[in-house]
Amino acid sequence: MAEDLRIAVLADPHLPVPPTLYGGIERVIYLLVEELRRRGHDVVLFAHPESRVSCELVPYPRASSNSRADLARNAAVIARRLLSRPVDVIHSFGRMAAMTPLAFTGARKFMSYQRPIAPASIRRARRIFGERLEFTACGEHMTAEVRHIGRWHVIPNAVPTDTFRFAPVVGDHAPVAFLGRFDAEKGAHLAIAAARRAGRRILVAGNVGTQPDYFERELKPLLDLEGVTYIGPVDDARKNEMLGQCAAFLMPITWDEPFGIVMAEALACGTPVIGFRRGSVPEVVRHGTTGFVVDDLDGMVTAIGRVDVLDRSACRRDAETRFSPDAVVSAYEALYRDAVRHSTRAEAVPLSTTR
Repeated sequence: MAEDLRIAVLADPHLPVPPTLYGGIERVIYLLVEELRRRGHDVVLFAHPESRVSCELVPYPRASSNSRADLARNAAVIARRLLSRPVDVIHSFGRMAAMTPLAFTGARKFMSYQRPIAPASIRRARRIFGERLEFTACGEHMTAEVRHIGRWHVIPNAVPTDTFRFAPVVGDHAPVAFLGRFDAEKGAHLAIAAARRAGRRILVAGNVGTQPDYFERELKPLLDLEGVTYIGPVDDARKNEMLGQCAAFLMPITWDEPFGIVMAEALACGTPVIGFRRGSVPEVVRHGTTGFVVDDLDGMVTAIGRVDVLDRSACRRDAETRFSPDAVVSAYEALYRDAVRHSTRAEAVPLSTTR
């Protein structure tokens, strides 16, 4: 039987784990620590003080890392705990600087990227950590400029597939959906245009992002058009209901989005995804099986007209196979075990955990 590991997971301090509404990275971290804990590993999470997890939580003193002072105080908390009570694995989803005081400890270290990666930061990390640090990304496309620097692993993000209800059928006139942040590169205006040209109703949900002018001037006037139903921000229950009743989820992004968790959530409901050929879309969507990967708005309009030929059960199976917590955490667990096998297990008192 494989030995349980002692694992420290580092989140950014800005949002609790799990988040109350939005916060994709915090959802990924929550699913990771809960599944690791369920498997019997000794897990400690460094995160926002309002986090709610079943493993041990070490709260940051500052719910920010924007200033050097805040970053230093949070890093000091991490260093004090892990230098006094070592672990086998340190896995960070936060700022690289938070791990720097631990560079020469015996723990194996992983840095996960959920955002675009700057090659300069990877080179700097290699100078500090050397072979003691490995990297993961949630999409193959993210590693194009850095895969030759250090050791990289591509592991997709998880979604709680068990909490998304599979909808095996929808009505003949079921709408399509857009759900995401209302910034131009997310393409809500393009989703509305595609749906209207295809003669489909569309449900539009999300929150105003970092571009309020885009929302006011370009998107808001479209929300009152015939066939457009504006829902606004949604919680998990409303998201589940919304995605399950739709014929397709539209992803007309105009930037290289690292993953796009909502695509995997849609698939978990059995809802096919139609997305532009950018970022993670070609990796998440199995073209012709779980959706369509298209090159432009014309292609999206055509694909909406073909969506009824897709098998919704194939979408659900693919979500369970590739994006369930069991599948994703198994991949991380294999990385941890492989790394620990090639290092010396630290001598320390095991971390205490809450029960």
